[in-house]
Amino acid sequence: MSPEKSVGPMVGLLPFLRYSAYPVLLLSVPAAAAATLHEHWDIGRVLVLHQIGVIGYLWALERLVPHRREWHPDGRELRCYGIYFALTMVGGAIGQLLVAALVARLAPPHPTLSLRTEIPLALLSGSLAKYLFHRWSHHQPWLWRLHGVHHGLDKVNVTNNGVNHLLDVLLGQAVVQLALAWLGFSRESVFCATLFVVAQGYFVHANIDVRIGRLNHLLGSPEQHRLHHSTDLAESGHYGADLAIWDHIFGSFTWRPGKVPAAVGLSDPDSFPPTTSVLASLLHPWRPAADATTGSSS
Repeated sequence: MSPEKSVGPMVGLLPFLRYSAYPVLLLSVPAAAAATLHEHWDIGRVLVLHQIGVIGYLWALERLVPHRREWHPDGRELRCYGIYFALTMVGGAIGQLLVAALVARLAPPHPTLSLRTEIPLALLSGSLAKYLFHRWSHHQPWLWRLHGVHHGLDKVNVTNNGVNHLLDVLLGQAVVQLALAWLGFSRESVFCATLFVVAQGYFVHANIDVRIGRLNHLLGSPEQHRLHHSTDLAESGHYGADLAIWDHIFGSFTWRPGKVPAAVGLSDPDSFPPTTSVLASLLHPWRPAADATTGSSS
């Protein structure tokens, strides 16, 4: 088969991928949730396996329909991202055990609402808690010194979504899940909401040329999240990675069709150690306060 004949079908498939990739990802969430609850699978194991599947799926899409090819990580960056990811996974797992124990004590053993009612309510409540904590992390100086580690990136792709300060991950998990448990949501509804939130978190960070059109006003997307990483603080709203409604309600929605950031990263790169300096980044919150500035102009 000639190269022209082999490439032709793939080129014709690309527009289909751009519009079908997100629905396929969304469908994986209720499919995983339904199978887990019906078969009584271990919730923690399913969360990890689904996360790995989402990362692999989006990594493949980045090769097929990239937003910017120069945002693909090189070998050195991948090794660095891997260290952050391992730290995040280990620390997140430890934190998850602590949070899960508290959730088990706080969540009601026999919810008064059906799962069909609980799941959307849990999603809305958890999304709001996550939005508020994320926005606060851009305004509160010490929290920004944790969260700003993630914004030191000059590329946005699925593999560097795990570049975070360990405490930033743990605090974010605790705030959202404990809020859901305190409100009385069951473990099952928290699990279903978490599946969606994790999938969305990696989706919005992916370097993929995927369009969701008017759904941008309801759900988070890579188009919006690139603006969140913009060095121009006037356009770097979009604190909601899963639902976009909170950005509309609280005035941090800046996206419009075709709008892309000129550059991503920190508006003051010298305020944080370089991403490749993992140990320095982890120790950064305890540096003198004058060395860091918040990441928001509002």
